[in-house]
Amino acid sequence: MNDVDRLKQIVDDRIESESDALFALGDEILHEPELGFKEHATSERVQRWFKHLGLPFRSGLAVTGAKATLDTGRPGPTVCLMGELDAIVVPGHPHANPDSHAAHACGHNAQIAGLLAAAVALTDDRILSGLSGRIVFFAVPAEEFVELSYRRQLIDAGAIEFIGGKPELIRLGEFDDVDLAMMIHTSAPKHGEKPVELWESLNGLIAKTATFLGKAAHVGNPWDGVNALKASTLAMDAIDAQRETFREDDGVRIHHIIARGGDLVNVVPSEVVIEMNVRGKTAAAIREAGSLVDRCIHSGALAFGARAVVDTLPGYLPLRNDPGLADILIPNVERIFGKECVGYRGHSGSCTDTGDVSHLMPTIQPSMAGASGSGHGVDWAIADRSAAYLSPGKTMAMTAIDLLRGDADRAETILESWEAPMTKAEYLEFQRGIRSQKTFEG
Repeated sequence: MNDVDRLKQIVDDRIESESDALFALGDEILHEPELGFKEHATSERVQRWFKHLGLPFRSGLAVTGAKATLDTGRPGPTVCLMGELDAIVVPGHPHANPDSHAAHACGHNAQIAGLLAAAVALTDDRILSGLSGRIVFFAVPAEEFVELSYRRQLIDAGAIEFIGGKPELIRLGEFDDVDLAMMIHTSAPKHGEKPVELWESLNGLIAKTATFLGKAAHVGNPWDGVNALKASTLAMDAIDAQRETFREDDGVRIHHIIARGGDLVNVVPSEVVIEMNVRGKTAAAIREAGSLVDRCIHSGALAFGARAVVDTLPGYLPLRNDPGLADILIPNVERIFGKECVGYRGHSGSCTDTGDVSHLMPTIQPSMAGASGSGHGVDWAIADRSAAYLSPGKTMAMTAIDLLRGDADRAETILESWEAPMTKAEYLEFQRGIRSQKTFEG
């Protein structure tokens, strides 16, 4: 057994020795789900593990984030391992909170277990002594793009500027000391899919809220009113009618919910609120689709003589998985799941705020088996706790070893060839430039 294999065997042994505690952690988070920027109990659990492992950390970052740093004492790059704290809203899920309907139906509880599994392994002195640079363990809040009205309240109160956790942490400078980043997302492979899936890229998004304002009237005399619901319906139909004009390569997806559809069935609706995500493969595609949405909203208001107010907020940039990091990570997942365990994919319509990080540094986020059911669905469940809770930690720890071993040559090689699409200043300027409010008079 060579030196690298010996270190990776230590990773495997250390994580397996703490498997019961890590299983308990993942299950505890599963049974106490919290929505974004509210993950106080989950963050406290992470902090207790940091203390137990003797890791210096800071908390309260972007409201609930917690960040620990492991310094090898030798100069070199900083590798950031991430896990997400928040849940999604899934009414009817077996483990949903009865009040908020929050549920871990996307596997973030497994991400946190995997993050701390990696910390268990990498804090072993036998591993640390052979590495250079630093390792950051980052429990990040609010990846799920939910509760927009609540997050707008936080923005208005000055508690945050951006809706997503990682964009907010970028703004706060919490990624300024990081050079490379990785995270592993839990998945439920369908027929024909591999245990590990690696997408070349994922969509980005912006958020829009359209408020249609009409005039209330008795439904017996609808001509005395202006029906805001009809105006909004026509606008949504106009958006749907445009779908065939979307270029396939742009990956555009537009989806909405009616957050408010009127007040009483016997009153002509005078105020209707539509919340939308506009997704696309590139920033240009998202911008173009966003303009199209605005035109359609205007058309609905114009047809009925209503007013429409459109608030646009920045969301997430498209994810760019780094090929150099993939070349290092893949042998480690093959060590765990066997040869030919990786499915290579092109582009996905899904979104994540890891995409924002990927515009500033080499980043990778594959998905890994361990769950069953449909993501964000009532049937989502952890099917294999070892695969869901332990394997991501083993993979990230082994990849960190490869990156930082010796003089951290492999990490340095990736960084030397890396060309960032944006500087931090350009990123903030771009995101802030998206926020706008337009009023369309009918």
